[in-house]
Amino acid sequence: MIPAIVSAILLILAFPNFNLSYLAFVGFVPLFLVIRSKKPKEAFWISYLCGFLFYLVTLYWLYHVTIFGLIIVCLYLALYFGIFGLLFNRFAFFTLHPSPLTGLLIAIIWIILEYLQAHLFTGFGWALLGYSQYKNLALIQIADFSGVYGVSFIIMMVNVGIYRFFKRSLKEIVIAGMVLAAAIGYGKIGEDKGGQGKEITVSIVQANIPQEMKWDPAAKDEILERYANLTRLAAFEDPDLIIWPETSFPGFFGINKETQEVLDLARKVDTPLLIGANTSEGLDSFNSAVLISERGKVVDRYDKIHLVPYGEYVPFSDKIPFLHRLVLGELGEFTPGKEYKAFSLQPSPFTNEVKFATLICFEDIFPKISKKLVQNGAEFLVVITNDAWYGKSGAPYQHAAASVFRAIENRVPIVRCANTGYSCFIDPRGRIYDSIEDIFVSKHKTSTIPLY
Repeated sequence: MIPAIVSAILLILAFPNFNLSYLAFVGFVPLFLVIRSKKPKEAFWISYLCGFLFYLVTLYWLYHVTIFGLIIVCLYLALYFGIFGLLFNRFAFFTLHPSPLTGLLIAIIWIILEYLQAHLFTGFGWALLGYSQYKNLALIQIADFSGVYGVSFIIMMVNVGIYRFFKRSLKEIVIAGMVLAAAIGYGKIGEDKGGQGKEITVSIVQANIPQEMKWDPAAKDEILERYANLTRLAAFEDPDLIIWPETSFPGFFGINKETQEVLDLARKVDTPLLIGANTSEGLDSFNSAVLISERGKVVDRYDKIHLVPYGEYVPFSDKIPFLHRLVLGELGEFTPGKEYKAFSLQPSPFTNEVKFATLICFEDIFPKISKKLVQNGAEFLVVITNDAWYGKSGAPYQHAAASVFRAIENRVPIVRCANTGYSCFIDPRGRIYDSIEDIFVSKHKTSTIPLY
């Protein structure tokens, strides 16, 4: 059991906020050494324990939203570790004389399980192994053809190579080293390439509204005043677009009287606003991004497509009604949007139209959504989120790691705007080149986005 706990600790330390990313390359070695000679059932449960501890500590911040959901999620995600440990055990048993392809095959098994984790039952591709390397720019450039799974593949190959080294075999670690070197070489080749085209200037507003204040009806005026003041400050820097984070509008946009105040604000600062807001149509409620023109008119709206299980809806609650009451209490559920919408922005009468699209909350952990938005014409992506739920934890930085990979996969810039979270600007190589320094400050930041 102790080696499994050691592996869990090493993997935990590889992710934010610890950011000891190099530990991911050795994190599985203690686990491998102990489960190789165990019975299949024991190998499964030891690996399951490792996975449960890893996810429980890495995702502990979910307890701010729902303790029940945290436990369910960790119990479920640990299954992938358990299955991997079982398959590794069986593979080791049937291959008494491993070939140089051992590391390759085991790494393939791992990324298949990661892919299933990210897609089954709506998917939850958080804290995938490759995300631990989001600051290792040279290595992660392969994500433009392999996604995060390619980086996970290399990390696992190195783990297997080091494990086999302890078993007095050098072949696997040599092959893993060659693959790692090739990936870094690929990243280095394109380091200074890519011509710059048009640019636009964007301001992000991080108001740092405490979660307990966010839905207090008595705080509406104070919340709007904070956003308005930061917006006026941003407008002095003459941006082409000012962005507010997820659900920044207090109440339901289009229904509450404060709607007109926001429309008037956009007109007064003479700048388009993109705001996060709850909206409704009939009996349906949506988590939306609303684009308002510099003339104070609603231009378009994007409704969040991938909702948060146990946060915005409860799976199977239509068949088991008490689940809704257990998790969300009296709160209603949101309806998912259906359209992968790209917004159009005209920076000035003398420049060409620019298209961009919005990802809301954790939609940036789903590569398919980003890809479809870019295919629909988006030249850059905006992530609006509210990580105030999670307190002072690694959640905002774990979340930002996914945005880094979406930028590389689609080779487009990404702007992240959080209420409380990591608000930053990411270039198409995944480099975070500008940011608001802290997640718990009320501040705006203006930066230029190069469109390639």
